[in-house]
Amino acid sequence: MTPLDPSLFKKAHSALSYSYSPYSRFPVSCCIKTASGQYYSGANVENASYSLCLCAEAVAIGHMVHEGEQKIAEIFIIGTGDALCTPCGACRQRIREFASDDALIHIGDPKGHRATFTLAELLPHSFGPHNLEQPHD
Repeated sequence: MTPLDPSLFKKAHSALSYSYSPYSRFPVSCCIKTASGQYYSGANVENASYSLCLCAEAVAIGHMVHEGEQKIAEIFIIGTGDALCTPCGACRQRIREFASDDALIHIGDPKGHRATFTLAELLPHSFGPHNLEQPHD
């Protein structure tokens, strides 16, 4: 496993201050590093109508795609609290759309890195773009 890129934590930690989480009071942020070496961060955005909330990963992925990137190499997610703040199921699927099974997902808190998983460990036997590829004649 390659060493953790310190910029991932720094940029994810910086994004934590942009969390809009007045209802849960559970700020979450993340930073994506793409295959081309670019960084895209995001923070959760809550809404009084809870189903309209955006996870930090969704915000960062939207930012990444908007800037023309489509390949996540690794991602660092920061959450507050004692438990590991791994991506929710929907965000695991969102990450899967743009990452390979061996993409690294680093989990931390405001103090630093706590754990690293591959996407395959967090979302085994996933459904992804390869499932929709047409057979070649």
